[in-house]
Order: sequence, then C-alpha cells, then structure tokens
Amino acid sequence: MKTKYSHAKREQYGRLLAALLCDQHFGARPTATLDGPAVLRFTPIRQVNLFVVQQLLGKWTSEMAKLRSPYFDFEDADVRQALTQFMNILSRRIKLSRPVFEPLLAQAITDTLGGALVPAETFAQKLLGEATTCTPEQLREGLRYLDLNKPVFESFLATLPAGQEQERDYLLSRFRLHEEANTADLQPIAAVLEPFNVLLPLTEKDLYEEELPTPAPAPVAAPTSASPPTFAPGPTPPAPVVTPAPAPAAAPAAPAPATPVPTPPAAPEAATEARRPLAEAAASGTAVPLYEKLKAGQPAAPSLSETLRQDRTSTTLADKVPKVESLREAISINQRFSFINELFNGENMEYHAAIQHLDTLPDASSAKRYVTENLMSKYSWVRKEEHINKLLKLIDRKFGN
Repeated sequence: MKTKYSHAKREQYGRLLAALLCDQHFGARPTATLDGPAVLRFTPIRQVNLFVVQQLLGKWTSEMAKLRSPYFDFEDADVRQALTQFMNILSRRIKLSRPVFEPLLAQAITDTLGGALVPAETFAQKLLGEATTCTPEQLREGLRYLDLNKPVFESFLATLPAGQEQERDYLLSRFRLHEEANTADLQPIAAVLEPFNVLLPLTEKDLYEEELPTPAPAPVAAPTSASPPTFAPGPTPPAPVVTPAPAPAAAPAAPAPATPVPTPPAAPEAATEARRPLAEAAASGTAVPLYEKLKAGQPAAPSLSETLRQDRTSTTLADKVPKVESLREAISINQRFSFINELFNGENMEYHAAIQHLDTLPDASSAKRYVTENLMSKYSWVRKEEHINKLLKLIDRKFGN
C-alpha cells in the first residue's frame, strides 16, 4: 500500500520555511529587493529556485496576454520581434520585494516537496500545466525548470512520438507507468528532504496524512433471552424448562437459573467480575443497563490526544528532554503546525515574531507572563489550554525549570 502524503502539510511547511528564509534575508532590510541572479541562488536547493523563476515566467505570460488588443496585429513579425525583445529586457530587470517574493517561494517549496514525494504531480503541474493536449516538443519547454529527477522526465519524453499531440489523461497515465518502471532512478526521498531539514526540521514522516485513531471494538451486548450465554470450550448448559402458566410450582425446577454461568478460562478475575452482572441479567431476561455493558467491555478508547502518536511523542519530549537553547529549535514541526493554526489563527509570521520575542526574554517567569498577559488577550485564546500548556512546558525546558 502506497504511503499517503498530506498536501496541506506540504503547504504549511512551505509557508513556514519561506517566512523563516525571508526573515533572515529581509529582516534587517525590509525594503530590500531581489533580482534574477539573487533569486537563482536564494536557497541552497536549486529546484526551489528554479520553480520560483518558472512562476515568474507564468506571471509574465499572463501580463503579456493582457497587452493583446483587437485593434492591433499582434501576429505581425515586427510586433512579435519587438515583444520578444521587450520580454528579454524585462527578464533582466527582475525586482522582487518581500511581499511578492515570499508567496512565490512558499509555493516553490511546496511544489518541490510534492515532486519528491509524487513525481507525477510535477509532470502534471510543471510540464503539462493547464494544457488538454501536448506534443513532446511542448513538454520539453518545461524541462529547463527541472532539476529534481530530471533524467526520469527526459527518458519519458524520449518514448513519445515526435510532433504528435496526445491527450492529457493519456500522457499522465503513461508517465505513471514509466515512473513505476524507473523507481530505481528516482532520487531517494530522504536525500531530497535532507537540505530542507537543515534549514527547518523536516522528515518524511512529518508529511504523512494524519491517521485517525482506530476505535476500540464495541462491547458485545449480552443476549436478552432467558437462555444464559455459553462460552467455548465447555458444555452447553441445558435449556430452561418452560412449564404451563397454571402450574407455578414447576418453575423452580428449571435448571437454567441454578446453573452457574461459565466464564472464559483465561479471563482475569476483574473481567470475570465485570461480566457477572451481564450474565445474571441475561439469565433473568432483564435488559442490561448501558453502563454495565461499558464496564464489562474493553477499556475505554483512548482520547484523540492520546492516540495521535506524533502528539504523544512531542509531549513526551517536552516533558523529558533537558534544557534547550531556543524555543524555535525545541518546537517540532508538528507542534509548529499546531501552534500556528490553533494559537495564531494560521498566521506564521505572527507565530515567528512571538517565538522570537520569547527567546529574547531573560527568564521563565517573564516569558510565561508574556504568554498569559499579552498573547492570550491578543489572540483571544479560549479553550486552548492544551496548546497553551505545551507552550509553557517548552518555556520550562528553555529556562531549565
């Protein structure tokens, strides 16, 4: 069974890392801008930089489409040549401020992770785009922006008949088959994630879909008939003797009530005691109260916070791992997602600002006071005790309490 990866987690990580990298670059120079060469070396991950440039080309193509007018001949050779020169000149005059660059960077990070986990996504988004049909020559235009697993894409395009248009769905299905046949040529996911992990902690496991906790099996309801339940192995107890209504004296002779209800030989004493009221109620034909069924069944299902393994791991680390140098390093990727969504209304910039400020405070008391007096009122934290307590425990770890 193939592993299911979360697109939402990729997007969340993309926003987090983009904000972090932009903090580092633009923090001291909020009005600074980036040109083309700076974009191509902005991160140590070449594929991310190339995807930013590809998005810029898409933006430029959209802007060029707006120039077309029914009043002029845009297909004229001189006009086409002039537009090409204009595009070349503009491409050497890229100027990106943080507000426009950060979303492009976040999307490029998300797309790079998606291509590592599911290469067919890169084929669909970066080579096919919105086209319904394509030729191999048109698909090759997108190869200039690929670095990750590029040989696999090149070898696939080499299998297509030159100059022949193919339907989008057909091309996608063909590529998936090609990908499965060339799995050994794909770059290992761990190797792709390693440079990301250096910039901001990330493992493949962090990108899995959340698994819902498996509910505990419902307790089996005891039969409500007059026949006592039977357990294997063991002889079947005799059926009760039913006597006519006018002869009440025959009722005590019925063997069923006098026959002790056997219990499973391996059942512990506590379970046996819990089942006894059920057996007695079943033997007497009375309805079994719900609380008795629950008491006789398996232990209650664990709560969501207990069954989500990643959250349990985070909590255990917060409780047991010794002092850390900074909150930013101590907060795991899963906790970071949780804090941003639950405490900072999904705003990763505000989350980073708050954590950065907490790291500058001198002691635990001042940090906790900032949380309880400033952040709680600013973001109206109501019914957020679980997340607040996790943050406070992390503060204790930082200051060694």
